[in-house]
Amino acid sequence: MNGFNGKILRVNLSKMTIKADPLNEREGHKYIGGRGLGSKILMDEVDPTVDALSPDNKLIFATGPLTGTNTPTGGRYMVVTKSPLTGTIASSNSGGYWGAELKMAGYDAIIFEGKAASPVYLNIADDKVELKKASHLWGKVVSETTHALKNEHGEKVKVAAIGPAGEKLSRIAAVVNDVGRAAGRSGVGAVMGSKNLKAIVVRGTQKVNVANTEELKKAFSACMEKIKENGVTGQGLPAYGTAILVNIINENGVFPTNNFQLAAFDKAEEISGETLAEKYLLKKDPCFRCPIACGRYCKVGDIEGCGPEYETIWAFGSDCGVSSLPDIIKANYWCNEVGVDTISAGATIAAAMELYEKGYIKDSELGGGPELTWGNSEAIVEWTKRMVADEGLGAKLAQGSYRLCEMYGVPELSMTVKKQELPAYDPRGIQGHGVQYATSNRGGCHVRGYMISPEILGLPEKLDRLTLEGKPEWAKTFQDFTAAIDSSGLCLFTSFALGADDYAALYNAVCGTNLTGDEFIKAGERIWNLEKLFNLAAGIDPTQDTLPKRLLNVPIPEGPSKGWVHKLDQLLPKYYEARGWDASGIPTPERLKQLGIDG
Repeated sequence: MNGFNGKILRVNLSKMTIKADPLNEREGHKYIGGRGLGSKILMDEVDPTVDALSPDNKLIFATGPLTGTNTPTGGRYMVVTKSPLTGTIASSNSGGYWGAELKMAGYDAIIFEGKAASPVYLNIADDKVELKKASHLWGKVVSETTHALKNEHGEKVKVAAIGPAGEKLSRIAAVVNDVGRAAGRSGVGAVMGSKNLKAIVVRGTQKVNVANTEELKKAFSACMEKIKENGVTGQGLPAYGTAILVNIINENGVFPTNNFQLAAFDKAEEISGETLAEKYLLKKDPCFRCPIACGRYCKVGDIEGCGPEYETIWAFGSDCGVSSLPDIIKANYWCNEVGVDTISAGATIAAAMELYEKGYIKDSELGGGPELTWGNSEAIVEWTKRMVADEGLGAKLAQGSYRLCEMYGVPELSMTVKKQELPAYDPRGIQGHGVQYATSNRGGCHVRGYMISPEILGLPEKLDRLTLEGKPEWAKTFQDFTAAIDSSGLCLFTSFALGADDYAALYNAVCGTNLTGDEFIKAGERIWNLEKLFNLAAGIDPTQDTLPKRLLNVPIPEGPSKGWVHKLDQLLPKYYEARGWDASGIPTPERLKQLGIDG
């Protein structure tokens, strides 16, 4: 089957059995692959009301049809499960090389079921697949785990693993592949830990089937030309990585500071991508077949590794009032080592700083740790390390900012949507992006419909970031488009330069289909609605399509966006209308039928 291997590994950890199931080709194409295919499997096989950390939840690693092929950035994979952080469907994306290796080993997805009696890891070497004991790896950080498995199975294997955070069921735990690339959001690492699954080792030596190599060469050349000529993908991201956004976002007055109490940081230049490149960058660190090479590899003292990305720099930087880039790099390093999401980790420490500022967290709770004061760079490093504690404040932090603030009776101090921490853009000054935040199917997220592209960067056209007109429709289109890109196996950053017709051309060349650009986006809409149905069945009703009260009621106090709040009350009804849902935010039977969604 072109674009797909036609095989899904089904691993029952309770029974310690492994089998290869055939892929349903119709469903594969209908939901494209990756995020869409994983979501369809989860919807079909898992009760949405399941306890996310119980053996009845399933953990799905899914590649896209373009993963592992000669397409620009074709190395992405998704981890799909029910989230222990939000209770929503989780589909967490990662790059690096692991996803391509899985595809080249001959598999489109892995479905993990049940729970192992003791720690195990899965070893895949093309057709040879086996579960092996991992008790000797339990408790090790990600780099130690990865190096130990490479020593055992060879340097060419690729490893995806959890750290101590996932083992201890931290609700913000990540799955980390290639030591520094993370499927970071929504607590997918905790689900992996709940199954006593420490790692997945992969070695693949096969080529991915391509329907028309000549057509792929043409489509590839056309896309590469657009990527190289685009100012963001051809210049900005290669030169300064994602952190090129620090100064841009700050200059627009939408750079959240001190847990979203402010929206501009007077020391932004000190933590910018330009400063990172000048002082701490060792080399670029591209993912599989990536012409953009936005990844950074940095060194501070005796610590070196992947990152930090823009979101990480913000979360541990301005959101905590910290301007020490060396300490942000260290905090990022420890997130990768213990295996936690950098956005949620930094934002949770920021929430803790506001709790401390307001007197909710007492000095007696610090246990000898550094004070949680704004700008304390020692605190961001030390409290990240303490997120793997068995008790005390560190253990509270490991559950995310919503549960932390809830423990102190002030959940409104958590800057979250559906209990997931918001990323590095203040929606009060970017109205369309705020709609996307509020309606995101996995909670607070910037990469479910990156409205920063038109509202700040002017791609594909420049929109006034404060205007309400047309924003619900734009948000819907970006969400659908992103769902399709995620499912294809390509990186979202390609969308700065490519349009729907470009992705369709790549997909058609690989899969031998005749998909149009409009049909590509419609497939994304189908995926979005399927995810919504899962969430509704899980009890995530439309009242959760909202923003923190601070962002709705408290105007930005100073800077270029001074005086603004988010106008969600005016925008949300129009968003539901654009989606063809009813006024309460429920997909209608008519709309589902139009999209070809059963039931």
